[in-house]
Amino acid sequence: MEETISLKELMQTLRKRLSLILSITFIAVLISGVVSYFFLTPIYQASTQLLVNQSKNDETAYQYNEVQTNLQLINTYNVIIKSPVILEKVIKDLKLDMTVTELNEKITVQNEKDSQVVNLSVQDTSETTAVKIANKTAAVFQKEIVKIMNVDNVSILAKATVADHPSPIKPQPLLNIAIAMVVGLMAGVGLAFLLEYMDNTIKDEQEIEKLLGLPVLGVIATMDESEIKASIKKHAKQNVRVRGESIGS
Repeated sequence: MEETISLKELMQTLRKRLSLILSITFIAVLISGVVSYFFLTPIYQASTQLLVNQSKNDETAYQYNEVQTNLQLINTYNVIIKSPVILEKVIKDLKLDMTVTELNEKITVQNEKDSQVVNLSVQDTSETTAVKIANKTAAVFQKEIVKIMNVDNVSILAKATVADHPSPIKPQPLLNIAIAMVVGLMAGVGLAFLLEYMDNTIKDEQEIEKLLGLPVLGVIATMDESEIKASIKKHAKQNVRVRGESIGS
């Protein structure tokens, strides 16, 4: 026979384990806040933009086929920008204490669909270093692409700059705390229902009726220690009074 749980029983379980749920949620939020503010290293991002386009005179109109050719070249350029031939020169010029692989992981190159603009972004623990790497990578690529592919169709649209009040892109403490709160709440609720499911003790006469299928004929009331002592004293006084009356008679 399948057991069904009513909404009332669910609410009773949540109310019963409320302190556990709140404790787990608080611990999750606390750990997330401490880790986000004191242990995770802030990461800053700097970006520059490159335009891939054939050099033309002002009097010359843009041709559709040439635009399509430039769009097809962008995928190739995205690979070349992060290639060792470019990154090795960036490391040498900036005297960076990192390998080509480490620098490659800091750089992201992408472009919007059907756009000739390439976005080059760099992430680093120092915003100044990120700006230097972004600008130097763009400059080296613009110079080296002429030698590599014998084309001169790259120009720098916008250079990366250092903001007056830079803010890291990660970590995001408030977002981390919000996620930790939701996860902690879900974990607390799940643990509460798990403990309730594993609790096989009989708590009241209704559970006896449900378990045995027999009606309850009587209930023995429970008494705490203070009530027992008070009852003993009361009966002792009554016994003394009865004995006194019997002796007097």
